[in-house]
Amino acid sequence: MSERDDELGSLIREKATRHAAPPHLRARVSGMLSQEGIGLAARPPKPAVRQPEPWRRWFNMAGAFAVGMLLSVTVLLVVRGGAEDGRMAQTIVDAHVRSLLGEHLVDVKSSDRHTVKPWFTGKLDYAPPVIDLAPEIPLVGGRLDYLGQRPVSALIYKLNLHTVNVFVWPANGETSKDVTFYARQGFNVAYWVANGMQFWAVSDANVGELRKVTDRLIAATDHH
Repeated sequence: MSERDDELGSLIREKATRHAAPPHLRARVSGMLSQEGIGLAARPPKPAVRQPEPWRRWFNMAGAFAVGMLLSVTVLLVVRGGAEDGRMAQTIVDAHVRSLLGEHLVDVKSSDRHTVKPWFTGKLDYAPPVIDLAPEIPLVGGRLDYLGQRPVSALIYKLNLHTVNVFVWPANGETSKDVTFYARQGFNVAYWVANGMQFWAVSDANVGELRKVTDRLIAATDHH
C-alpha cells in the first residue's frame, strides 16, 4: 500500500460520517451471512426444553378429567334439583286449587295452634310446627293432604282476603335453605327449609305479600 493510500484512509476515518444500517438491511445481511455459515455475533445456544415424562403427562390428563367430571356432576345435580323443585311448585299449586274448589280447605277449623297441632297426632309420622301469626295473619286451621307420594300437613292462613296454604313435611337431610319463589298459573309459591322441615307456601297474593308470610314463619320457626 502506498503512502498516498495511507493518507486517504486516515482522512476517511477522521472526516467521514458514519451511519448505522437500518434494521431491515441488517436483518437481510445477517440472513445472507447465516446462509454462508457466518454470524454477526455469537449467540448462546437455547436451553433444551425438558419434555415431561410419559407417566406425568398421563397423571395430569387424569387429574383434569377427574375435575371435569366432578364439575359436570355438580352442575347436573344443581340443574336436576332446580327442575324437581319447579315440578313440585306446580304440584303445590294444584293442591292449593283443589282445596279452594270444594269444601275441603280445612279438616280442623281453629285459630288456636294448641288445637290444630294435636289434631295431626297419629295421622302423620312427624309433628308439624303449627305457628300462630295472629293478628296480622291469623291461622284458619289445618288439613291432611297428600303430596310427593306421602301424607303431609297443610296449615291455612288468611292474609287480608287471600288464602295461604302452607304445606310442611320433613326435609331429606337439609336443615336450612333460603326462600325461593316461583310463579305458576297466576299463583305465587315460596319454598324454604328450616329446622329440618321443608315449607311450601302458596297463594294468589303477590310476591311482596307472600314474603310477609314467609318472613313471619321463618322468624317464628327459629324461636319455635
